[in-house]
Amino acid sequence: MFRRVVVGISGGVDSAVSAYLLKKRGFEVCGAFMKNWDLIDESGYCSGEQDWEDAQRLCRMLDIPLEQINFVKDYWLEVFGSFLKDYDAGITPNPDILCNRHIKFNRFYRHARERMNADAIATGHYARTNFGPFLEHYNDKENVRLLMAPDPIKDQTFFLSQITAETLKRTMFPIGALTKQQVKQLATEVGLESYARKKESMGICFVGKRSFQQFIGEYIETKPGPFVDVDSGRVVGTHAGLHHWTVGQKCKIGGCLQPYYVLRKHRDTNVIEVASGHDHPLLFTDMVYAEDPVWINVPRGLEEGRVVRCQFRFQHTKPLVDCSLIETIVACGDGARKRQLFVKLDKPLRAITPGQYAVFYRNEECFGSARILQPGPSVAYNSELMAAIA
Repeated sequence: MFRRVVVGISGGVDSAVSAYLLKKRGFEVCGAFMKNWDLIDESGYCSGEQDWEDAQRLCRMLDIPLEQINFVKDYWLEVFGSFLKDYDAGITPNPDILCNRHIKFNRFYRHARERMNADAIATGHYARTNFGPFLEHYNDKENVRLLMAPDPIKDQTFFLSQITAETLKRTMFPIGALTKQQVKQLATEVGLESYARKKESMGICFVGKRSFQQFIGEYIETKPGPFVDVDSGRVVGTHAGLHHWTVGQKCKIGGCLQPYYVLRKHRDTNVIEVASGHDHPLLFTDMVYAEDPVWINVPRGLEEGRVVRCQFRFQHTKPLVDCSLIETIVACGDGARKRQLFVKLDKPLRAITPGQYAVFYRNEECFGSARILQPGPSVAYNSELMAAIA
């Protein structure tokens, strides 16, 4: 059923081994290199050119055709534009999740299916589905399930949590059941050693070698404002703009006995409230409000308005936390209706950040995610309230 597969080639070891495994398995493999950003550093060198050269060399070695697809305009409109808008509003977005949702598993998927006549796409992500790494267990009547990779450090289901079930049904993850070490070892064994040695790209692709604060300052106007101690109400320093800071981040404020951390940002007054000490009680909450969920599979019982037990994370490297989840429909001012989620965590978490994503799991399955609207009251506030009531 799945004969022609278009694999995303990035120039790195993960996509290289994915393409090799597809070719070895007998698929008609075509490579696609996505150009999403015109990245030129301060010296005038475009780092994407090296990746393009490495992608071309790989496809010559494997004897598969390669096409470069230009998504620069789409990326700017659907990912980077939203990224800037959020930062300007004092919100911290996640461009990796947005890129997967709008570009790799939407624009690229549709280009591969409609213009390259692909039966399926493949990527080098560390993730699995119940249909198998090569869709060998595909069943059109069965729901597709996004499953965590066995390598907990490299598992990328968090970043795939906003893609649709329609796309996931025809997506192969050839290395999803392997660890990073196994992928590098396999690359070395089959003559792709140069890709195994290549330095792995980290961080946000369009920032490059610059510091993030230097980068974001080039796009959003500096608007200084005060750092205000949440306990005393005193101004303890000055910041260069809300967009330079995110909830939980350590602030560089001189003359303080212990460091301050961002607690809240107020766009209307340009004030950043800060809390003294990394583990200040006001930084912790066990409630989260999120909106506009995207479900690959809806947790059973949620659509009937029941409380559902599952697991939560909003940072992909952090452990899963058990939670209770319920979905509500909220009326908007223009007559529209919006879906919102209320999440009650079994234990408090630090620095839950508006604009990030609440991603939901049960056991090894990732159900989907929703954008965090705001954290609930801090555990310190709730304790004070209960004491006052008593």
